[in-house]
Amino acid sequence: MTAFPNQAISRKRNVLIVEDEEINARMLAMILSERYACMTAGNGREALEMIRENPAVISLIMLDLNMPVMDGLTLLNILHNDSVLKRIPVIVLTSETKAEVQCLQYGAVDFIKKPYDMPDVILARVQRIIELAEDRQLIEDVELDPLSGLYTKQFFREYVSYMDRYNPDEKMDLIACNIDHFHLLNEMYGRAFGDQILRQIGEAVLLFLKKHPGLACRNEADQFYIYCRHLPSEDDLQELISAAARNDTRIRVRMRTGIFPLCDKSIDAETRMDNVKAACDSLRGDRSRNTAVYNPDLHNEELFQERLLIDMEDALREKQFRIYYQPKFDIRNDTPVLNSLEALIRWDHPSLGLLTPGRFVPMFEKNGLVRTLDYYVWKETAAQLAEWKRKYGLPVSVSVNVSRIDLFDPQLPDIIRDIIESNGLQKHDLHLEITESAYSDEFETVRQAVQSLQNSGFLIEMDDFGTGYSSLAVINTLPVDILKLDMQFIKNIHTDAKSYELLKLLIGIARFIHAPVIAEGAETEEQVSLLKEAGCDIVQGYWFDGPLTAEQFEHKYLSRKGNEKHVND
Repeated sequence: MTAFPNQAISRKRNVLIVEDEEINARMLAMILSERYACMTAGNGREALEMIRENPAVISLIMLDLNMPVMDGLTLLNILHNDSVLKRIPVIVLTSETKAEVQCLQYGAVDFIKKPYDMPDVILARVQRIIELAEDRQLIEDVELDPLSGLYTKQFFREYVSYMDRYNPDEKMDLIACNIDHFHLLNEMYGRAFGDQILRQIGEAVLLFLKKHPGLACRNEADQFYIYCRHLPSEDDLQELISAAARNDTRIRVRMRTGIFPLCDKSIDAETRMDNVKAACDSLRGDRSRNTAVYNPDLHNEELFQERLLIDMEDALREKQFRIYYQPKFDIRNDTPVLNSLEALIRWDHPSLGLLTPGRFVPMFEKNGLVRTLDYYVWKETAAQLAEWKRKYGLPVSVSVNVSRIDLFDPQLPDIIRDIIESNGLQKHDLHLEITESAYSDEFETVRQAVQSLQNSGFLIEMDDFGTGYSSLAVINTLPVDILKLDMQFIKNIHTDAKSYELLKLLIGIARFIHAPVIAEGAETEEQVSLLKEAGCDIVQGYWFDGPLTAEQFEHKYLSRKGNEKHVND
């Protein structure tokens, strides 16, 4: 790849002089160099290679006709028949007036006669041609982003494809960069500060390109792409990240980067950009690293998630989302007794099979669709519980998940109240399960929202207690009626004394705030025995039963007398 002066660095338009007589080429370069960045080629073939390797940055070609290897007319014809390169204006350098008609037919826009004895006229004509080309938007896709000094995405995408076409053996890397929480920087410190950060990143990228030739663009807001020669190590990329994050203030700016090393050029440019963006996006919320390498699994997962997003509307309408119910048993007496249920969702996809919540819930949480899903679960669960109460007089409650984003809806208490009342239920019939991690950000806002639900008469279960935000300093201020221990505190209590002591400590905290304790994940009789010994109230897990469909639960627990635990069912 022949290095060509970077337009964004020099701030000068780039002119390619194609002239086999060195003295003529030098003379033209001297005339133009004060205003323009010039490069020279000694024949048409050499010029064509330079143009194909640097299609993005050439504003004008000054072309002699009589040259060895490939003459100017042949080159002009090649350029004229290329949908991308024909946008570069060409001034023909000639003393042969008879060739002018043919040159015009091949796309030449002007002529300069030899010898070059009128430098002011040459400068004026060059300036006019470049300005006319830009005014006519013949190169609108190569305009610079005014803020960062980098190119636009449209230009970047087009010329990545073009560079690949004419440099198929060049080993290239594609890099995506993003500023962590850029919108918050704008909100907290003002748009002027955000613009300053974008300019500094643009400068850092341009310096990076001096060492690693290629192209770069700023896409939307804080998103950047770089296409450059393959990096032998990630050290240079880390230097770029550090340089981009530096600013004149003490405010820390964190950059996330995804890299697609040794790009597969058989993949179109747009798809490659999507791929490397997916690698970059995979770092959201991960403070342990700032670079992710693209691999095909990421792309396949992205396609999978995109399909689920598309299919969600049909799934809701056709009730492909199915509610499973996992029993919870009170173990405080000699015989475990069915105490309550937890509603768990599965997606019975018509072509992908039964999907567990881990395959789709995190994605819906990211884009806000989890609110729609939660509403569906609440309605379906309430309707099912109401039916069981009518048919069997089922006295137990069911816990349903309330996602963090739900808590920011001021109408949430009214929404859940309407669902409960429309099914003839009481508020205590539907427990609201909120994970401890929901308090990790905007603690006071979330706490007040949960407090509002509790004040409205709903029972609050804190899920995954001991794994998230809570500390001894704040646990007594949290609105909670029941604590649910995460299964990680249960799995080793029968083999590890420290795990058992930690379990007793957590149960002691629950006793301190007068909250019953539910332990999930019990899989062995020994675990259940130790939980009972430690003072646990209610146990959920495969030792008792796994998640059951409504039909399975009804057949197993409601069509017989009593609700005692039957180990061998």
